[in-house]
Amino acid sequence: MPQGDKSAYTAKQKRKAEHIEESYEKRGLSEGEAERRAWATVNKQDGGGKQSGSGRKTH
Repeated sequence: MPQGDKSAYTAKQKRKAEHIEESYEKRGLSEGEAERRAWATVNKQDGGGKQSGSGRKTH
């Protein structure tokens, strides 16, 4: 998977990143920086892309 490819994320994770990005843009960040921070936040909260139920790590 190439860097920047968002296909490994669920629809819920993509929506979450969009909302986070919008809030960063409202605070005055550039569009690129807001997107980068939004995906970093989703990764930190959810542990990355799609994950199945059993064997899934917990925080």
